[in-house]
Amino acid sequence: MSYFYRMKYAWFICILLIVSCKDVDKVPSSLWDAQEYDETEKDITSEIALNQDWIKIVDYEGLAPLLAKRNDTTYVVNFWATWCRPCVKELPYFEKINEDYKDRNVKVVLVSLDFPDKLEKQVIPYVQKNLKSEVWLLDDADANGWIPKISETWSGAIPATIIYNKNKRTFYEHSFTYEELKKEVESIL
Repeated sequence: MSYFYRMKYAWFICILLIVSCKDVDKVPSSLWDAQEYDETEKDITSEIALNQDWIKIVDYEGLAPLLAKRNDTTYVVNFWATWCRPCVKELPYFEKINEDYKDRNVKVVLVSLDFPDKLEKQVIPYVQKNLKSEVWLLDDADANGWIPKISETWSGAIPATIIYNKNKRTFYEHSFTYEELKKEVESIL
C-alpha cells in the first residue's frame, strides 16, 4: 500500500473517531451515574432500574433497618453472590418461598455480596434472568465491622440467611433445600 493510501486511511479513521465521539457527554459513563439517592436514608442508598424493579445498593447502615423491622411481616433475608455455587443453587428455593408465602405476609429479600464492579456484567443479568424477589447489593468494605452486627455467630461465609419477625429471629450459615427452608419459615410463622 502506498504512502498516499495509508495517510488517506489514517485521516479517515481520525475523522470517523471524532464524529462518532461528539455525543459522548450525553451518555452516562456507567450505571453509577444513574444512581438515585434517598435523602431520608442519609444518601447511603442508590437504586438501579431493572425491568420495573430495583436493585438497591446500600452500605451496612442502609441495610440495618431491613434487619430490625418490628411489624407483622416475616422477613427471609438471604446473603448470596453470583460467584457462590451453593448460593445460586438455593436461590430458586427462596423464589418459591416468596411465591408460596406471599399471601401469608412473608417477604424475601436477597442481599448480594458481589463486588459493585460486577453489578452490570454479572448481577443485573443474573437477576433479570432468574429472580423476582427484591434484590439489594451490600456495598460495604468493612466486613469485619458489619458481619458481627448481623450475627455474632456468623463467620462471614455464604450462603447465610436470617429469618425473623417481631417475635423471633434465627440465623443460618448454610445452604437449604426447599423443604428445609419451608420448615424454618413455618417454624417462625
